[in-house]
Amino acid sequence: MCKQWFMTIEAIRERLYNYLKLADDRKIDAIYTLLENDIMEHSQWWNDDALIEELDKEYTAWENSSEKGYTLVEIEEAVTNLKSKRHSYD
Repeated sequence: MCKQWFMTIEAIRERLYNYLKLADDRKIDAIYTLLENDIMEHSQWWNDDALIEELDKEYTAWENSSEKGYTLVEIEEAVTNLKSKRHSYD
């Protein structure tokens, strides 16, 4: 049995991520060639009708003030606060 069956998906992702950071150009090109069609399907979000419909609903709700929107400054402040809380537990 392959080792991958004993690894979590998260562990496999981590190993692949680390491998891709160090792999030579020839291997990266070969891997990309194998996965290119799948990558293109997932990266063309604008062709996903369900996603576009959901984004349109969220945008309309934001325009009508029925959903709260956040500015970039508010998001950055929230992230900074969460990071400081996380580091205070270390």
